[in-house]
Amino acid sequence: MDSTDLSVLNAAIEWLGAGRRTVLATVVETWGSSPRPVGAWLAIRDDGQVVGSVSGGCVEDDLIARLRSGELTGDVPELLTYGVTREQAARFGLPCGGRVRLVIEPAPEAGLLEELRTRIHHKRLTVRELDTCSGRSVLRDATRGETFFFDGRIMRTLYGPRWRLIVIGAGQLSQYVCEMALAADYEVVVIDPREEFAEGVTNPAITFRRDMPDDAILDLAVDTHTAIVALTHDPKLDDLALLEALKSPAFYVGALGSRTNSAKRRERLALFDLTAEEIDRLHGPVGLFIGARSPAEMAVSILAEITAAKYGVPIVQKRALAERDRAERHTLLDRMSTACRT
Repeated sequence: MDSTDLSVLNAAIEWLGAGRRTVLATVVETWGSSPRPVGAWLAIRDDGQVVGSVSGGCVEDDLIARLRSGELTGDVPELLTYGVTREQAARFGLPCGGRVRLVIEPAPEAGLLEELRTRIHHKRLTVRELDTCSGRSVLRDATRGETFFFDGRIMRTLYGPRWRLIVIGAGQLSQYVCEMALAADYEVVVIDPREEFAEGVTNPAITFRRDMPDDAILDLAVDTHTAIVALTHDPKLDDLALLEALKSPAFYVGALGSRTNSAKRRERLALFDLTAEEIDRLHGPVGLFIGARSPAEMAVSILAEITAAKYGVPIVQKRALAERDRAERHTLLDRMSTACRT
């Protein structure tokens, strides 16, 4: 659950607890270009205060006006569609051709929202299922493979730490990476069995494990919503983690090291039961090539690369760097050849 959605949840609970009328709006369908994805939601208080968003702003203004005029009443949710025509799209600030469909809940259940917040606090991935015909909601545990669902009547929305980052090593760089990952709404797990790093992780939002990396990765049941990055710079630990990580369905596997050390690591990994395709999955040197120097800058480059992998964006910086290296090698060989002839 991202930080914006959590703000919406907290606000709705606070307002309902104070006896204020509160309406929830959730994006359930989009067509064409849309400012917000499905599942995005918004809380509106009876005096027009809002938290969250479902568009660029004009749809929110219309919903506030509807609430103040008494349109959004009753106990049963309703569906609203914005941007059906070119004129409406322009009026509500939607891109040309864009449409958004919302489920409006005029009477959300405060007790259920409080239970949802408790589940999120305990890092339980949860589905909230809403029957739009009756207005009743239920909560249940979810699996990481589940996604947002709406069939015109039933809306299932996923909340909780769906994306996870496993970091090998509890050093300074790891701490920067972890803090940035938390800000990006990842569940974060750090693995480091070394005694000298036993107190290296103090943030209670981070799970710290002191078992061996390969055992921990197997125990954590890595899935397609998990990224793994090895940052100890110690082959005895990083390589152990990578042997299991590269065979897992993790969407991203990276390791810290120079280009020379990364090449040597691939040679070592090839001595074990890994295929060439599995070794090719390794991002090393880890991070986008942005000229990072400090640990904080390196953490930015690492999270940027993980984000690109998460959304399937081609990572072109490293390809360009590799082509530059090849060109430099060819130039050097040419110069050496010319020097020999003269």
